[in-house]
Amino acid sequence: MRAIVAAPDAIGGFRVIDVPEPESGPGQVLVEVRHAAVNAGEIRHLDLWPAGRVLGHDAAGEVLRAAESGPGPRVGDLVLAFGPGAWAQRAVFDLDRVAVVPPDVDLSEVAALPMVGLTALRTLRESGPLPGRRVLITGASGGVGRVAVQLARHGGAYVIAAVGSASRGDGLAALGADEVVVGLKGVGDPVDVVLDTVGGAQLVAAWGLLAPGGVVHSIGWASGEPAVFPVNSTFVPGASRTLRSFGDTTAPAADLALLVDLVAQGVLRAPIGWRGSWRRLGVAIEALRERRVPGKVLLDLD
Repeated sequence: MRAIVAAPDAIGGFRVIDVPEPESGPGQVLVEVRHAAVNAGEIRHLDLWPAGRVLGHDAAGEVLRAAESGPGPRVGDLVLAFGPGAWAQRAVFDLDRVAVVPPDVDLSEVAALPMVGLTALRTLRESGPLPGRRVLITGASGGVGRVAVQLARHGGAYVIAAVGSASRGDGLAALGADEVVVGLKGVGDPVDVVLDTVGGAQLVAAWGLLAPGGVVHSIGWASGEPAVFPVNSTFVPGASRTLRSFGDTTAPAADLALLVDLVAQGVLRAPIGWRGSWRRLGVAIEALRERRVPGKVLLDLD
């Protein structure tokens, strides 16, 4: 079968080659992948993967072989999956990393959700109750940002979407942002929750906007720049402010199912900004690196 693998010696850092067919084991399903999604972090760090490793994490397709026993998707079920080795014609996933997709839900749409959806959903959940709280989302035009805007609004928050330029703010109000600002200077009152995907100086600025008792989640570092906090800037009176990291993508099946259900309800729209054949991955990667994609890249396997 064909797969996209890491190739540090190749232009772009990947190749599409023939690889052995995967074999599913106990507690796993074999999936024929129809759609796969590309996350900016994956292509930013292609050089970290060993040569020949099948790349990717986000996939959606049809179950070809079910788990030998116990509950789980059956042969013929459509599923959303999150796990390593997703960019291949067929892939194996653990049962706790797949969720069944109902026939009335567009499989291609939900395929873009696993990585960004889990990040936004779990980060907001860790923030506590959202109704009435001011939530700032930086880098809101990206995949995580667009999902977070929708989920925060659905949770009852007042949502401020921060972007790098006016054009990158297009569509965010329609997704639920109460305010769309360029940079952080336009943010007036303090905020209770920050989801920061930019890092660098913007992370420092976001910390300075935090209300007593608030939390900043550092969930991305698109700027590639260091964050330098002024002396004593983390010492402030009042209830403790918190800076947190995010990296929990374990056992995501239940949350994947929740994301699918939110799409089915019309609450959540997948952030697809570029769609095309997986044979055009190089074009898609270039568009992502040049920040010409509002949201996620979706690959159709053909």
